[in-house]
Amino acid sequence: MWRRAASLSPFISSSGSLIRNHQTAYNFKIWESFTTEIPTQVKGGKGPFICFVLGGPGSGKGTQCAKIVKNYGLTHLSAGELLRREIASNSEYGTTILNTIKEGKIVPSEVTVSLIQKEMESSDSKKFLIDGFPRSEENRAAFERIMGAEPDIVLFFDCPEEEMVNRVLNRNEGRVDDNIDTVRKRLQVFKALNLPVINYYARRGKLYTVIFFF
Repeated sequence: MWRRAASLSPFISSSGSLIRNHQTAYNFKIWESFTTEIPTQVKGGKGPFICFVLGGPGSGKGTQCAKIVKNYGLTHLSAGELLRREIASNSEYGTTILNTIKEGKIVPSEVTVSLIQKEMESSDSKKFLIDGFPRSEENRAAFERIMGAEPDIVLFFDCPEEEMVNRVLNRNEGRVDDNIDTVRKRLQVFKALNLPVINYYARRGKLYTVIFFF
């Protein structure tokens, strides 16, 4: 179903909005990636096709997920967007999530997994692109325990730290965590907690890394 490929040109490009939003025109090269052979249905009714999309804040996960969705028809679930939506609902969960994010910490695994599970179960889709999750080994274990499933593949967007900081500070989305102090904290948390997850999936043979060259 999946194999290594030289490029991901259908949804990663050095032209268009990426160039307009930054001073430097980017050249992207794929170290490992996948082909267009997205399954149209789940074989044997064993469950949905799941692709995790990992990377630091500002690494381009959301932008590239939109292009993957457009080209291959997966349903995009952004863990961050689900959390922000819950915050906006003013629920008890929302208050806890808001305080956690302000501190640059990771939201409790059960909270995030429950939001993802709710979205998946309410969708008619069988192909999911889960963006920004899992962010720790605890997240990973909680997802597998609660959902009873592992991802089919994992994409990791490997972007230089200073570039991620610049992108976050310049995106002007009005998000509570888009300030220099919180961004630095988030990057520290990413290095400490997310990299073990990436290494875990690399050992499992499920990791495909997208490297950004400038």
